[in-house]
Amino acid sequence: MQRILSTELAAHPYEKVRVEGWVHRIRRLKSVSFLIVRDAAGLAQVVLTDPAALTATEESVVSVEATVTPNAQAPNGVELTAPVIHVHSAVDVPLPFEMHRPELTASLPTQLDHAALALRHPARRAALRISAAAVAGFRATLEAHRFVEIHTPKIVESATESGANVFELDYFGRPAYLAQSPQFYKQLMVGVLERVFEVGPVFRAENSDTARHLTQYTSLDAEMGFIDGHRDVMAMLTTTVAGMFAEVTERTGYATPEVPSEIPAVHFVEALRIAGAPADEPDLAPAHERALGEWARREHGSEFVYVTGYPMRKRPFYTHPDPDEPSYASGFDLLFRGLEIVTAGRRLHRHADYVAALSAAGEPLAAYQGYLDAFRYGMPPHGGWAIGLERLVARLIGAANVREVTAFPRDPHRVAP
Repeated sequence: MQRILSTELAAHPYEKVRVEGWVHRIRRLKSVSFLIVRDAAGLAQVVLTDPAALTATEESVVSVEATVTPNAQAPNGVELTAPVIHVHSAVDVPLPFEMHRPELTASLPTQLDHAALALRHPARRAALRISAAAVAGFRATLEAHRFVEIHTPKIVESATESGANVFELDYFGRPAYLAQSPQFYKQLMVGVLERVFEVGPVFRAENSDTARHLTQYTSLDAEMGFIDGHRDVMAMLTTTVAGMFAEVTERTGYATPEVPSEIPAVHFVEALRIAGAPADEPDLAPAHERALGEWARREHGSEFVYVTGYPMRKRPFYTHPDPDEPSYASGFDLLFRGLEIVTAGRRLHRHADYVAALSAAGEPLAAYQGYLDAFRYGMPPHGGWAIGLERLVARLIGAANVREVTAFPRDPHRVAP
């Protein structure tokens, strides 16, 4: 007998079927007991008239052969009767927390300590499915616009992109580093494929123990050539986020907010004024981002807002200055519900400009030689972005901490499980 999933039971009324999964809950009443089986799709209710027929405990893995019987009160409108139960794997230790409740009541550290169990909970599992759907939408949208997926090294020879914020490792007796971004490589690949993207881990050695930071997270990167300016990048990013959210809704049924065809944009100087920040602030603090999110929702009915024209001194050396205001960057951040989820912009594309930018910053050219050499051979005007997947998904579903949407998070205090 072939196994079927819980959500398929309604299509087999009065048939004998087999379902398999985990014992989600056992409800014992005076004359009958109910076994709730959880599988990858949902829950199935099994009716037991003989309490002695059930010896399995919660989270044991079972196989149930039974008859599908319509019952409007049961999950999916059916229940399983006259069951024969086989236990594949019995749980004989106490569970660290209850799994059958709508929400996990255990503290987040406890959930993370027992991740293999906590992630089975429908709420935690749903977040992972939403993440998977968002990535699928990212890929599908970009591929539909001629982007090609690439895979770049995560072990690099130089820590020069941002010095102390990288993890050093011993690479056969010489120093190497975990990549904090695929930035350099995706720029070089624009010279090969014109439009590229990557989904992969990045590593940040920042001792930031906050609800929005991880030392390893998933970055959704894209880079595109032959642009006229950062507005081209903004347009493509808007299309991409819309495609991601549409895929989330299509695959999971989760209601995502509308992504405007033109997301409201505000210059950094104006953003400071809106947020009530001093005019000489070099960057936006989390409180400023929240104020801008409220402004975008109030004034434009949008959950999104672009902030353009950050001061060049706060942007990486490869950032192209605004042709009209060279002290400001030809770049932007995208805020979603008052949280920065994307950093993006136009890059320099001429070798001489890189030499000048690095020299002005006091950086040794030799440390960047492999990167700089590519710009000697002709690179198109280009730009791109990076989306932090966990941060985006946490904001989307209203999670208070990015660790709630990460299967096995890494932070300054956690390297296991």
